[in-house]
Amino acid sequence: FKEIICIVASILKPCQECMVYHTKQALSLGATREEIMEACSVAIVMGGGPAVSSIAVIQDCLEAWAPRS
Repeated sequence: FKEIICIVASILKPCQECMVYHTKQALSLGATREEIMEACSVAIVMGGGPAVSSIAVIQDCLEAWAPRS
């Protein structure tokens, strides 16, 4: 779950390259879309409006690497 924590930190930074890297790593280690989006919700609570705009990067990664079935 460290990668999920890193996703939140990347959103709050914000660091687009970090968001992409940690999302890919989290998925490869078995994290689900739901777990990653829950982490994004926490980042929004902590980071407010600026964090919301960063979530699109995570969503793009999820669409590319973990499409909905």
